Amino acid sequence: MKTLTAQVGNVCIGSDYPIAAQTMCNTHTYNVEETIAQCRRMYEAGSKLIRITCPGLNDVPFMKEIHDSLRAEGIDTPIVADIHFSSETAIAVAPVVEKVRINPGNFHKDHDEACRQFSRLVVVCKEHGTAIRIGLNHGSLGARITDLYGNTPLAMCKAAMEWLELCIANDFYNVVVSLKSSNTIVMVEAYRLLAKAMEERGVVFPVHVGVTEAGNGDSGRIKSCVGISALLSEGIGNTIRVSLTEDPVNEIPVAQYLADRYDGVLRSSMTAVRIEGKCAEATYDAPSREKLLLDFSCDFGKRLLDKELDEVKVKGCYRDENGVCVDVVESGLAEYLEDELMQATRRRFYKPEYIACPGCGRTMYDLQEAFEAVKSRTGHLKDTVIAVMGCIVNGPGEMADADWGYVGEGNHKVSIYKGKEPVLRHVPDTEAVDRLVELIESSQN
Repeated sequence: MKTLTAQVGNVCIGSDYPIAAQTMCNTHTYNVEETIAQCRRMYEAGSKLIRITCPGLNDVPFMKEIHDSLRAEGIDTPIVADIHFSSETAIAVAPVVEKVRINPGNFHKDHDEACRQFSRLVVVCKEHGTAIRIGLNHGSLGARITDLYGNTPLAMCKAAMEWLELCIANDFYNVVVSLKSSNTIVMVEAYRLLAKAMEERGVVFPVHVGVTEAGNGDSGRIKSCVGISALLSEGIGNTIRVSLTEDPVNEIPVAQYLADRYDGVLRSSMTAVRIEGKCAEATYDAPSREKLLLDFSCDFGKRLLDKELDEVKVKGCYRDENGVCVDVVESGLAEYLEDELMQATRRRFYKPEYIACPGCGRTMYDLQEAFEAVKSRTGHLKDTVIAVMGCIVNGPGEMADADWGYVGEGNHKVSIYKGKEPVLRHVPDTEAVDRLVELIESSQN
């Protein structure tokens, strides 16, 4: 898809340039030294952009200090300020970073006032050469749009197009746009609708692609590859993030794999495929378990999402850390990967579906530890969607598909949600997992 180009510091984002892999800090922004240290590791791992949360006006001086310190070290990776709700914070931080990520609909409940505040931000960004990412997520669209279109991929597309039209009206084109969801079907459909709408409009902005709150481990990687590869294979996507509930540096190799694959640098390790009806059997000779997992997800995720196939079987081998060939069927890996891919594409569920944000500077508890505790206690609840979210700011909105939610409040307290409604608040984090499991199990009896 031919797009405009966004200039983000020394990185160009658009169809004329390589896909840019990025990640986001999960440190507290006020902890300047810790954030700088994490940025340094991200830079060394090859991240092309680094996003840092800027929760309020008090954090703007910290953002400037982090930015200036990195530049003094010779680290020129563009810094993206992540803003929620406060247009004043966005306006204040825009001069000291290369890009600002916002959801303009959150600036004010009144749409006209939100538009006015967004236009003020555009003026500042034009003055300082700062790019904007308009980032809308499923579950945080606001009542005005969802009353018109429901909480749907179409609503996500319509909301994004409203803000892009305002950019055009303000003669501002240094813009990237994203529509994320933890549901791979919703995410892919939303981006496809957006791509079509921009092409019909005749102004195609570059696109940031990602599956939000993908989780961790193999599941998070497979789910991310399914959604992102489906779009990149269609030419949709110019910069990507793989959101994992892990050390954010771990996101970069997966994102770079996707970038390299769809820039034509990498090839799949699949050596043969046989298709009968809507069932495929693929054979691999992979240099590692990780490469097999990523290749398999990209080779067949889109076909399962689009229901071109109903079943995929995998065989062949991969090399372990000692270079020994491991048979994927005999080792049991084949069945596991098949189950994981079917779950990621939402064709068949063999375990609970987990939604978990990667964490950021707004997270006030040990998110990774909590997520592992929730998973270890709920693995038997295979028909349940459970969300583990880092903060109350956007957690309830982002877990749009969840049956149950575990949301950090700060001060070692947690809120537990059933659907979109809080059923328990201010639960000590030492008790919260027990209370969550009790509520889920009692509701199923």
